[in-house]
Amino acid sequence: MEDELVEYGFRRIIITVTAVLCALLEIVDTTIVNVALNNMRGSLGATLTDIAWVITAYAIANVIVIPMTSWLSQQFGRRNYFAASIIIFTVASFLCGNADNIWELVAFRFIQGLGGGALLVTAQTIITESYPVAKRGMAQAIYGMGVIVGPTLGPPLGGYIVDHFSWPYIFYINIPIGIIATILTLMFVKSPKYGDKLKANQVDWWGIFYLASFIGSLQFVLEHGQQDDWFNDNLILSLSVVSLFGLLLFIKRELTYKHPIVNLKVLKNTNLRVGTIMSFIMGFGLYGSTFIVPIYTQSVLGWSATDAGLLLIPSSITTGIMMPFIGKMIQRGVPQAYMVAVGFMIFFFFTFWMHNIITPDTSAEEMFWPLILRGVGLGLLFVPITTLSLSTLKGKHIGEGAAFTGMMRQLGGSFGIAIITTFIAIFNQQHRVNLISHLDQTSFQVQQTVQKLQQGFMAKGFTFNEALSKAYKAIEFKVMVQSSVLTYMDIFMYLGILFLLCIPFILMIKKGKNKIDMAEAMH
Repeated sequence: MEDELVEYGFRRIIITVTAVLCALLEIVDTTIVNVALNNMRGSLGATLTDIAWVITAYAIANVIVIPMTSWLSQQFGRRNYFAASIIIFTVASFLCGNADNIWELVAFRFIQGLGGGALLVTAQTIITESYPVAKRGMAQAIYGMGVIVGPTLGPPLGGYIVDHFSWPYIFYINIPIGIIATILTLMFVKSPKYGDKLKANQVDWWGIFYLASFIGSLQFVLEHGQQDDWFNDNLILSLSVVSLFGLLLFIKRELTYKHPIVNLKVLKNTNLRVGTIMSFIMGFGLYGSTFIVPIYTQSVLGWSATDAGLLLIPSSITTGIMMPFIGKMIQRGVPQAYMVAVGFMIFFFFTFWMHNIITPDTSAEEMFWPLILRGVGLGLLFVPITTLSLSTLKGKHIGEGAAFTGMMRQLGGSFGIAIITTFIAIFNQQHRVNLISHLDQTSFQVQQTVQKLQQGFMAKGFTFNEALSKAYKAIEFKVMVQSSVLTYMDIFMYLGILFLLCIPFILMIKKGKNKIDMAEAMH
């Protein structure tokens, strides 16, 4: 049964390329939009809060669909489901590019996310099942290259497109790729036969509803918490309650219903439980650092979006280069728990190093090596965490387990970004207050600085009073920049501490047989 899916030679290459292409499509699209938000805002006449929905809608749809993919592929046959997802994704991309107002765009982004979420997990399954068991670690690594390099390709590519064309083209670029991928999928991908289809009345509709309300509300709360002042906002408060009850009802439903949409019983497996938590923390680090570095370079150093995006590329390439070697190490039986522990350790060094080099005028050269280090750390985390989590599962459960790790990685990213934005705001306030308390008008140094600045402005032809107010403004600006820098230093420090705290937990994992049947890992 397993072996009839294994492919060789030319067919395998084509299937691999198709699957990686689709995974890339979906991942690049998560981040490519970030760069174009300002242009969209202008042409659609939307506020900052509204435009954030372009990202939120996609993320919510993704996270809702990911846990259901295993079930959906069984329902419709994997090839059909994969092809349908690509088609939904491609059509939605076209509609996104043609949207006339912000809410149309958001609606189409949601539909695009429903198609996209499926691409990730299903692509992973298809790749792994096309390789014989011995080469599974390698298959994981090939898929991992796509997953890690994707988020970093988004911003520079998006920046280039926005600078040279216009924002709808970041969506149109998906169309030719989508069409090619659909044709290749229909020609080459096979569907395994797992169990029977359910009739419409057996489908776990309530499970789907609870899942959507739990994860959808949670994602909304995380994305909008900071700007709407967390629990002082009624909408945020009520959605948090909805999310909590959704979770409880969902768990109750899935444990009691005969055909659950998500099989929670898999979580009885210790390794999967630990792996799920690790995936969450890895998502936190991966998306958190991908989010904070561009913000720092743009807001403090004043770089352009394209430059900020390019800065992260060497780091991803490092991860990409490491992937195959790590696949090989796993095949040779190097204990994965140690690899993950070392990965977290290296990530700690990266955050600590960043904490030490951040200034109001850090150069790209100074950030080059720390970011390479980040690439090495991520490489050591991604493949081993996935293999570890699934190493003691069998058969159909492997797919169900993979859906959990995938979902937790995404959620970890959303939590990371939400927590980081909140802390940026809080720390910024604190540092500003601290710095201002040191600016004592009676101190000689302060008076001297004000005077110097004032004379500089008067030399440019401003009156005495204008120059004085400009001098104060300049000092105010300096305080702002310095407090931002201190804030980013703190954030890196705390991220690092979080990674250090994970290490003891990893070493508690019981060893599964390392050479796990990756095929199933991917459902």
